[in-house]
Amino acid sequence: MVAADLSKLTLIGRLGRDPETRKTRNDEEYISYTVATTNYPAPPPNPDGTRREPSTTWHSVYCFQPGAVNYLKTLKKGTRVYVEANFELRDPDPTADPDSPQGQRQIFLKHEAIRVIQSAPKAESGEEEHF
Repeated sequence: MVAADLSKLTLIGRLGRDPETRKTRNDEEYISYTVATTNYPAPPPNPDGTRREPSTTWHSVYCFQPGAVNYLKTLKKGTRVYVEANFELRDPDPTADPDSPQGQRQIFLKHEAIRVIQSAPKAESGEEEHF
């Protein structure tokens, strides 16, 4: 039996926007979506007793599975999801500006599975959705 290496990330959060269809340089369709996770518990109180808000982390996930593309297109911003993704660290481009995204180490999240935990909240007419 051969042992396999694994690098997997599990996210539970809300979609930060509707999933977006894109194309590779080879004209292959894929989906890009963003999951927002909030870091709980909130940080400890400040010396004056006030509390800072918990921080939010935004995760960009890319799906290249043809069978999942149509399903992902049906999901909406604010949907609470459970996501499994493989990840790899990508080294910075040595020729890029160090302050640009290309000049920094990046985490590439490749979609493996998604489950809806809760549908997106319905906004009342004229109001924006907040989460």
